[in-house]
Amino acid sequence: MSAPTAATRSGHIQVRDLNIGFKANGATVQAVKSASLDVQAGEFVSLIGPSGCGKSTLMNAVAGFTPPDSGVAMLDGKRIDGPGSDRGVVFQQYSLFPWMTVRKNVEFGLKMAHMPPSQRETQARTLLGLAGLLAFENHYPSQLSGGMKQRVGIVRALATSPQVLLMDEPFGALDSQTRTVMQEILTNMWQRLRLSVLFITHDIEEAIFLSDRIYVMTARPGRIKAEIKVPLPRPRTPDMIDTPEFAGLVRSIKKLIREESLAAMDGELRDGGYGGLGMEIGPEGVANVL
Repeated sequence: MSAPTAATRSGHIQVRDLNIGFKANGATVQAVKSASLDVQAGEFVSLIGPSGCGKSTLMNAVAGFTPPDSGVAMLDGKRIDGPGSDRGVVFQQYSLFPWMTVRKNVEFGLKMAHMPPSQRETQARTLLGLAGLLAFENHYPSQLSGGMKQRVGIVRALATSPQVLLMDEPFGALDSQTRTVMQEILTNMWQRLRLSVLFITHDIEEAIFLSDRIYVMTARPGRIKAEIKVPLPRPRTPDMIDTPEFAGLVRSIKKLIREESLAAMDGELRDGGYGGLGMEIGPEGVANVL
């Protein structure tokens, strides 16, 4: 499986004025409001923001799982109206078939696409080698660590040669050391394959280390608050985390998210009836009685 050339590369994601709401307890909760973003072909872009801001909802619209109320999500200029093999999706849960070996898990989508067995095996083994898992191709998921299971999940999503990879907090359940290793593995695989990636995370350092650009979302209803370009050179290495440039990006994004988290907390206190007690959110993020 070779990297696409500039002439053949596709995978341009466009989201325009997206609005998505859900019914809850007889009322409509607006999850995403007037959100617009782009992921250029071959680009790595992260979405970050306060909890509950609509990041996963927006990604689900791009995946084709959640239809928007208005606005549009497009891939290479075509409206997305459902799931498709042109989009690989990786979630925080591993979702591997426990009765299948690692290689058979990776081959599953290729089998559904009626690829001949010999080609399936070649494709799966090539990607497993890229992920450092070829020695475990005949193991079962129960015999793997959490990080290894997630690598299998990523490889399975890549096996059908999607144009884009959508990743919803894929490393959220891993310990910090394993997470750091997974970030390096992912960025190395992305540099080799150069497909488009839309990546959701709560971890600011993770978003900076992996991304070309970062979109920061507001508290619910989720809008795009800011777009941050990451000027760090590639390939990325762990020692970049200790540079002043990296620290400056962390501070900037942390400030934006803190503003939104405080705004959300203030709204929840007022909606919960605390306004009658004369409370507000102070500069340190705590409720002050007036």
